[in-house]
Amino acid sequence: MVYPNLVYIPWHMEWPCVQEHLWLYWGFHVFRFVYFAALILLVYRLNIIKGLSMGRRLAVSIGVSAVAYGVFASISYALSEYGVYDKIGSMLILKFVVICSLGMLTGHIALLSEERARMTSEVERLRTENLQSQCAALVSQVNPHFFFNSLSGIASLVRSGDTKRTLEYIDELSDVFRYTLQSSDKGMVPLSSELDFAESFRYVLEVRYAGKLTFDIHIDNQQKTQYMLPVLTLLPLIENVIVHNCIDSAHTMTVSIGINEHGELVVSNPLHPKQQQPLTNGTGLKNLSNRLELMCGRRLRMECNDEHFTVYVPMKGGGLKVES
Repeated sequence: MVYPNLVYIPWHMEWPCVQEHLWLYWGFHVFRFVYFAALILLVYRLNIIKGLSMGRRLAVSIGVSAVAYGVFASISYALSEYGVYDKIGSMLILKFVVICSLGMLTGHIALLSEERARMTSEVERLRTENLQSQCAALVSQVNPHFFFNSLSGIASLVRSGDTKRTLEYIDELSDVFRYTLQSSDKGMVPLSSELDFAESFRYVLEVRYAGKLTFDIHIDNQQKTQYMLPVLTLLPLIENVIVHNCIDSAHTMTVSIGINEHGELVVSNPLHPKQQQPLTNGTGLKNLSNRLELMCGRRLRMECNDEHFTVYVPMKGGGLKVES
């Protein structure tokens, strides 16, 4: 915007009036630059006001630019006798049109960028709510059938007269329900929390299946605190084993849980398919895979051969704050 005036400097410097008022001449160059910059900033600010429609912003911007043109033209005309030369006609009008356009364009782009950031934040909020609803869905998988089977386990222990084991069973069962009910308030938890839950769940299941379902967990204490994963990760994996496999005296089940060299939780079990497979749609594993992708950046991996079914669960390393 100040370029044409800078081009005229060598010619203007020969004028006697410029030589006489040299400080005013250079001062007006600085004023012109500051004035144009301030006008662009003002129009920009006007165009990022959310309460105004686009038409209203356009009208206000043009009005402000017209007033600014009038003020600047008046100042330029008043100082023209001192050698401060600025054509008040089409060239100056074009400058203010361009300034108004630049301010409006940059303001509109900034407004769109802010709206995009708001929409991104809204999407993240909806994702969080979706994760919470998925957690609630996982909690609901501890359904009345599991509750009634657990009560049957208590009844069988009471009838056997084993008071100590009955109390231990009730304690472990309460830990299972407490963890699942509190899971909706959590996001990422230490691996140790999930393994503690698995230990309580294992105890309940071992009583239910009379010791024919066991867990082989080979994870050291450092790894338990080093890794983080979404709450209730192990529940759908364990229930998947129970739902799809026959567990009896002829088909004992050992679920192996460890960590591979890629920092993935590896859950593996031998295959003992039931003669009549249950009608399931795999919602539990799908929900878990979606949660892992959102919270860990990677999806669940599954491998199956004639003898074993293996699930690889991505985790995050240490240094993460536990949500509670």
